[in-house]
Amino acid sequence: MKPLKINDERLNKLGITNVIELALIKPKEWEDNNLYPFITSYPQAFEAEVLDIKKTSKVVRVKFYLKNIQTIMWGVFFVFKKWHEITFQIGKTLFIRGEVRNNSIIQPKPINKVGEITPIYKTSINQKSLKALIKKYVTLENLSILPNKIAHTLFFMHFPRSFEDINEKKINYALKWAEIFNYLLKLQTKKKTFPANPIKSDPTPFINSLPFNLTNDQLKAIKDIQEDISKPIQARRVIIGDVGSGKTIVMLATAFMAKKSIIMCPTSILANQIYQEAKKFLKHKKITLVTQNSKFSEEEIKTSDLLIGTHALLYQDLPKVDIIMVDEQHRFGTNQRAKLEKLVSNGKVLPHYFQFSATPIPRTQALILSSFVKVSLIKELPFKKDIETKIIDKSDFKELISHIQKEISKNNQIVIVYPLIEESQNYGYQSLEEGKNFWLKHFDKVYVTHGKDKNKEEILMKFREDGNILVTTTVIEVGISLERLTTIVIVGAERLGLATLHQLRGRVGRYGQKGYCFLYTKDKNNKRLQAFAKTLDGFKIAELDLEFRKSGDLLDGKMQSGEKFKYFDEVKDISILEEVKKYLTYSNPLN
Repeated sequence: MKPLKINDERLNKLGITNVIELALIKPKEWEDNNLYPFITSYPQAFEAEVLDIKKTSKVVRVKFYLKNIQTIMWGVFFVFKKWHEITFQIGKTLFIRGEVRNNSIIQPKPINKVGEITPIYKTSINQKSLKALIKKYVTLENLSILPNKIAHTLFFMHFPRSFEDINEKKINYALKWAEIFNYLLKLQTKKKTFPANPIKSDPTPFINSLPFNLTNDQLKAIKDIQEDISKPIQARRVIIGDVGSGKTIVMLATAFMAKKSIIMCPTSILANQIYQEAKKFLKHKKITLVTQNSKFSEEEIKTSDLLIGTHALLYQDLPKVDIIMVDEQHRFGTNQRAKLEKLVSNGKVLPHYFQFSATPIPRTQALILSSFVKVSLIKELPFKKDIETKIIDKSDFKELISHIQKEISKNNQIVIVYPLIEESQNYGYQSLEEGKNFWLKHFDKVYVTHGKDKNKEEILMKFREDGNILVTTTVIEVGISLERLTTIVIVGAERLGLATLHQLRGRVGRYGQKGYCFLYTKDKNNKRLQAFAKTLDGFKIAELDLEFRKSGDLLDGKMQSGEKFKYFDEVKDISILEEVKKYLTYSNPLN
């Protein structure tokens, strides 16, 4: 199922490579040159006899008898050149086109043909050439890959028969439909299948051995993975779970089903945490931690059932494995991921591959992504989070300090997140370097770190064991689990994307205790922050984030919307996307 390819240099330069993309060029307007027996609200054609001409210093007026509406009307010319004089001679009958305003035709122009609607395009290719290309390629037969209704709407948008064919509402729907259809088709061509060893394994003994019940979403993700690995085709699946939704247990269930597997994490803190959980729940597996600071031997790497590590894994002589899991894949480069896959495969047969991400995405994007890889969403949380989100400014600072003192007295921990490490004149908020002295002066057991700090992981570990306050940047966004962390203060909150704010807030109250998130801002009426404060659901926040970015919300002074589509709207057109997905599945049962 592929649209007709177009190899034309002029079109290819415009990014048009197939017939659907060519059909998606919407005319900027249409000239309706039908002769109607009445006056319309838009420019129209007339059969006109010239009766008289009157000239003044400002305008030239030509008196016409309009045969198709049987009316005498003046044409008003603000520009009347030599060729106009030759064209508009008394007694001559010709076809003209113009808009009627206040019972006059404004600047009418002569036309050669009537009885047709002509599209007018605005592209870098001239009208004549573009129309010839559209005539050559955009045929109903070439568009037959699309549903009949969509194909006909697009075809007759270019070759209209009547006014009904240029109905904006109908055309816009077809353009959205065809655009997302074309995009999904392209994604599907990127889907490649590779052979893999099928694994017939039952995760039930592992699930039954756990001292707690898994959520329905966790069980569904494990079942998806079980089905994936039972086939002789390499599984490629993304498991997306909200902060604290229990993705680690899904990883461990996957490792339980494999003879040999690897989990690669972006930081040694994360690798360490997963390693501790694995030792607790996979007692019969031989597990080795592979980070820059961990101790392991070549023998342990070869004989282990499960290797958990950072990119340090890439520098070892790794054994062949059944399954690779990558946590927070976006933090690794494409080359790193490919290298890992190569290191652990035996050439022709590849390991099954699973990505885990704690960044919830909107339903639209999940549906789009599922055309490329399989997707499992873990939306349920093992327990209901109790986090209060408050938007504060400098007038609330005393109250904030009092809250921090109270939490420290309960042996709870606080994180203060600054937007920048060093001073910036354009930012309007203190940087970490400017703000840290206040906390160091007024509180005990204050730790300071940031993304560029080589010792950040060591400092985070020290803070976990002994600290009261951690002063940091968004380095804390993904990483360490802090059992005593109940409060996070985010400085200049309106400067951060909602997804980042959600990740930061997700650090608090991870063990069921009451949590607090303070959004420190100079704009308490910020609509994004107000919407964010009302929900803890990461998937709803992802929808909000998309909505605000689509409306051109300015973050850091830059447009962050990253428009992917010209017509299709990722916020409003979810129903069209669902229709297209159904059509693709129905038309291509092998998908």
